[in-house]
Parts: sequence; structure tokens; C-alpha cells
Amino acid sequence: MTEKILILDFGSQFTQLIARAVREANVFCEIIPYQKAFTFEPGLKGIILSGSPFSVNEENAPTVDIAGFIQKVPVLGVCYGAQLTAKLMGGKVDKSNKREYGRAKLQKRKEDILLKNVADDSQVWMSHSDSITSLPEGFEILAITDSIPVAAFKKTGTEAKPLYGIQFHPEVYHSTEGKKIINNFLIDICGCSGSWTPSHFITNTVAELKEKIGNRKVIMALSGGVDSTVAATLISRAIGDNLFGIFVDNGVLRKGEFEQVLETYKQLQLNVKGVDAKEYFYTRLAGKSDPEEKRKVIGKSFIEIFDREAHLLTGIDMLGQGTIYPDVIESVSVHGPSQTIKSHHNVGGLPDTMKLELVEPLRYLFKDEVRKVGLELGIPADMINRHPFPGPGLAIRILGEVTEEKVKLLQDADHIYIQGLKDHHLYTAVWQAGTILLPVKSVGVMGDERTYEFTVALRAVTSVDGMTADWAHLPYEFLATISNEIINNVKGINRVVYDISSKPPATIEWE
Repeated sequence: MTEKILILDFGSQFTQLIARAVREANVFCEIIPYQKAFTFEPGLKGIILSGSPFSVNEENAPTVDIAGFIQKVPVLGVCYGAQLTAKLMGGKVDKSNKREYGRAKLQKRKEDILLKNVADDSQVWMSHSDSITSLPEGFEILAITDSIPVAAFKKTGTEAKPLYGIQFHPEVYHSTEGKKIINNFLIDICGCSGSWTPSHFITNTVAELKEKIGNRKVIMALSGGVDSTVAATLISRAIGDNLFGIFVDNGVLRKGEFEQVLETYKQLQLNVKGVDAKEYFYTRLAGKSDPEEKRKVIGKSFIEIFDREAHLLTGIDMLGQGTIYPDVIESVSVHGPSQTIKSHHNVGGLPDTMKLELVEPLRYLFKDEVRKVGLELGIPADMINRHPFPGPGLAIRILGEVTEEKVKLLQDADHIYIQGLKDHHLYTAVWQAGTILLPVKSVGVMGDERTYEFTVALRAVTSVDGMTADWAHLPYEFLATISNEIINNVKGINRVVYDISSKPPATIEWE
């Protein structure tokens, strides 16, 4: 039985950070929208109520049954969760004279297990426009700040499980001892063991997959990326060769990637079929220059190839996927999925005719957790630590129409760049890097000859999750070396530029 903390999401931008902090304490947690029903299963050890952009005094403010919760498990309210706790229990929450946002100093008024080992005057991060002005009867103040009279509180008495509220955000980086507060709640108040580790996850997941799948067969599309490889390895540990992997060469992979990835899958003893479909994709991409159209063509062509391969197999009942937790959270968020800026890089989807049950062993893991599990499974570090790569591949790094000739040019230039990053020990300092072939030819001089050839742009960014990114400040000497190598070794390219745009306003990929 896995111990679990439930995080009820009221729409805060920081909710995922709460989950990350809980996971870092080696405690499993799950985020669900506040309005979703749940059961108090035996492993549930506590509930955390998130912050929110709403005010508790709004007519249709989100609410939950906190009084009912604390009959079963301890509860911690964070920011909005604390204000909701105070209001529902009979306290008072009013509009602040000014919006309190940013750093504050926590001043302890009472020693309590929640604030164990937290220093007086510890820095915390505020983000709220309401304040708790009076606590309900039977509650006591644990801490204040210079600007608010109630920064942390608890319910007294022993007739129910512990109930706490904190007005600040312990989960953000600027709350310097926030992780201690969360750990105190998890370990000392909820009684969690803190034993949820990658090896624990693997053992549990493989056992669950064996039970769920039994003797049935699973088909899975593999991309060579971290998520699909880790998911496939877990499924394979459970059912062996009853997993049928399909790895498609869509003609826009990195140089030598198709052969390299298949070799790695062989070492991992995965039952994977490589499908050379380069010509199929090139034919359908011919004449297409609009970025969205290229994406859709690649997505549709992939589904056609995958469907064709699936029909060559018999007795397939289930579909394996490398879905990870941020994808799950986004699809069931309080406000619904965010606005689509462009079709998602990770091309997927299946025809409606394929009625297969899903197997998603990573659906509760964040990306960094997937990598840790992958290393624990023995997947080579080179594959685990690879930069993210878009599903449409080099097709969206070739601006304009995609041709086999342009793909070859870009593969050669990109290989020099990426290998150079590795050789100069810069690869791991960059979150993502790639080369873009521009629809621009310029005049150059090589020896006594005039050239008129393509231009490539080098792109490298630093980021945590890809939501925002800054351009990587690579050494000039390195960029000069790579530029010379590309121009001297890739016939057809005579100019190299470096992209110094951040996201936002630019995106990481050019298309």
C-alpha cells in the first residue's frame, strides 16, 4: 500500500511546486481539482489545500469540506487554503489595505511541530490580496509577519486530526525554509515514512503492471526519448516480449539516431521493430511550408504507419504510452487546458478505430523523476540526459519546405554542433540545443570562389521545464570553432548565426 498525500488544486500557479516539494521528501502525492470527488483510501495520510487566484469572499469562491476532512486525516491550508480554513471555521478574512506580494520575515509566536527547526525571522514568500483578520474560536496563532497578524495558525483540541494554515507559500524558492515546513507536516504530523524512492517506484510499478496486464499484449510507439524509453522498459520488466515496440524513422531524426536508438533498445532487451518510413514522410511533406501543416502531416503520417504496423500483429489489447504527470495535470486543471499556441511537439494520437486500453506507467511522475527512474533501470545516461527533441523532429527546424537534401544538410550541421557541446563539456549546462536551417541563401567566399549557400542558426537555451527559457551564454571561442567546422565540413552552408532570443517573447523552436 503506497502512502499518499492529496493536493487539492484551487488554481494556483504554484500547485505543481507543492507536489515537487512533497516528492522531494520521498512522499508520493497526487494533485486533483478541488471539486473532484475522492475516497479516503487506507494509504491517504494527509491533504494539502493549494493557493488560488480567487478570493474566499467572492460569491462563487471554491470551497471544500475541511471539517469533514479532519475527521479522517491532517490538513494543511496554503494561502487561499488557509483563508478558506479560517472563514469556514468561523474566522474573518478581509481585503488587505494593499496586495501583499514578495518577501516577508516570519516571526514565531509559539513553538509548534509544524515550525520545528525553522528560524525566527525566516524569509517567506507572500502572494495574496486578502488577509485573515481574526481566527475562529479554538484556533491559535503560530507566527506573524510585520504586515499581517496571522501568518501561520493551527486548530487546538484533540477531537479531530491536526488542522494547520499558513498565509505564505512554503513551496517556492524564495521561502528559504519552506521545505522544512512541508517536511514537518508530512513526516511529523501526517506520519509519512518518506520511503517513496525510484527503486520503490520500480518495484511497485512492475508488480502493478504484471497484475493489470496479465497475459495480454501491449503495443507501444517509441521515439528514442526519455519518457517512452523508461515507460517501455518498465512494461517490458513486467511482461517481457508481450510488449511490441514500434520505432519509426520519419526521415527527420538526428544524424545516425535511428540506428543508435535501435542498438540501445537491443541492449535493454526491448522487443522493438524499427520501421524505415523516410520516403513515406518525404512524399507527404513535399510542397508543405506552413509550420502547422507540416506538424499535422507528420502526425497523420505517423498514425498511418503505426496503424499499418499494428494490423500486422494479432491479439493486441493494450497501448503503452509515456504520458508524464504535467500532461495529466494540464488536462484536468481547475481552469481547463491552457490556450494552444501551436500543436504540441510530441506528436501522438491514434485513429478512433483502435480501441485499446491505455497503459501509462509514468503518469504520476515529473520529468526529473522519470530520469531518476531511468537511471535506476540501467538505461544509458546518454539517453536519459538527452536534450528534449520535438516530435516533428528536424521538420520544424527546417524553415519552409522539407526535402531530403535539406534534412541531410541540417543533420550534418546539427551533429557537429551537438557533438561540439559534448566535447567542450557544455551539453549538460544547456537545457536544449539545436540547429535551424533558414530559407535564406547568402553570398560567401571560399578560396577564390564565390558561393551562394544556406545559412544555419544555432540555438541553445537554459531552462527548468521549457515553460520559460533564456538563451545560453556559450563562449565566443566555442561558437567560432563550431561555425568554422560547419562551414568547412558541410557543403551547402556558408554562414552560421547564433540565436539570442529568450522565451518569452520567442519560442524555443523556430516553428
